Amino acid sequence: MPDLSDNTRGIASGLMFFLAACCGLIVANLYYSQPLVGPISASLGMSPEASGLIVTLTQIGYVVGLLLVVPLADRLENRALISAMVLLLALALVGTALSESALEFLLCSLIIGIGAVAVQIIVPLAAHLASPERRGQVVGNVMGGLMFGIMLARPISSFVADLSSWRWMFFISAALMVLLVLVMHRLIPRRIPTASMGYLALLRSMATLAAHTPILQRRALYQAMMFGAFSLFWTTTPLLLAGPDFDMSQLGIALFALAGVAGVVSAPVAGRLADRGLTRVATISAMLCVMVAFAMTHIVAPGSALSLLLLVAAAVLLDLGVSGNVVLGQRAIYALGEAERSRLNAIYMATFFVGGAVGSAAGAWAYVSGGWLVASLLGGAMPLLALIVLLVFDPDKPCQTEVQTQ
Repeated sequence: MPDLSDNTRGIASGLMFFLAACCGLIVANLYYSQPLVGPISASLGMSPEASGLIVTLTQIGYVVGLLLVVPLADRLENRALISAMVLLLALALVGTALSESALEFLLCSLIIGIGAVAVQIIVPLAAHLASPERRGQVVGNVMGGLMFGIMLARPISSFVADLSSWRWMFFISAALMVLLVLVMHRLIPRRIPTASMGYLALLRSMATLAAHTPILQRRALYQAMMFGAFSLFWTTTPLLLAGPDFDMSQLGIALFALAGVAGVVSAPVAGRLADRGLTRVATISAMLCVMVAFAMTHIVAPGSALSLLLLVAAAVLLDLGVSGNVVLGQRAIYALGEAERSRLNAIYMATFFVGGAVGSAAGAWAYVSGGWLVASLLGGAMPLLALIVLLVFDPDKPCQTEVQTQ
């Protein structure tokens, strides 16, 4: 495999879509356990209070990986680093499937989160391989694959567990990860970064980049609010659908989750719009999509067929906005500097992932406190806040395209 350390050749369509598939298959491991919390906790003897750690530790591991592993992509050969993280992920998945105690399962969940950050090395690599005029399109397509993985993971794991056991989902995924590493080694070109600073210097430079890069700050805030609304929606709608208004089964809720997959088509579209210089208009449109999504769920009272259709439409519209906005943000920060691209991506992703965790926790609290009305008002307020910040603090002028190397 040739060394494509420069991006003058661009990226072939086949490789672009393979990277998108890799992202989807890898990131799905963060979400397989979410609909299986009940059977997993029952099988391992976990208390209801402790069962929440199943999802939380995976998220913590992902943030740890973003902050401590992804920056290494600016120093180490990318393909080898990606392969190492995916193999670590495969080992953790096997450990999860074989776990006989809650402690074993939770430790493996933490490692799954760390290993899954391989996707956040793949996305900047795709941006590096793309020619500048196609960078938004390439990032959009790769992120579309990632979003497909997020949206399909929950229903797929529900179906597999329904057919056999929750353990089989992790065995199957572990086998897929090993196969993925073998194929990646043949298809992904080597990329050796030019940065020479040590590991601790890399980590210190992230604080400097975060403090002195206004575009990064704004785009991270926008997506933190958008992803917070996304997490709130997908945390609370299963509670709404399982409640007395809709009384849906677990299978019905899994089918509802499939509706949101339609929204990921916006990622490639957003990338193309960014390539044409329409980032600001597209960002405002994405924020309005999410606000309208929450509002439309109150057109009619819950429980009717029409209200369910409106909820499905809201899921698609919300995912359109969130998927599009994440790509718009990445397109903007990837233009800031090639040498810092992985660190910029790590800061961006870690920030909005924290926003998602806050949105999920706040959504559960809001739903318990005031039902769907309070939860949806909170969800709609998040993109509204982002829109206000954009209009007040983000002037309509060309973005800077370089960042000082720290």
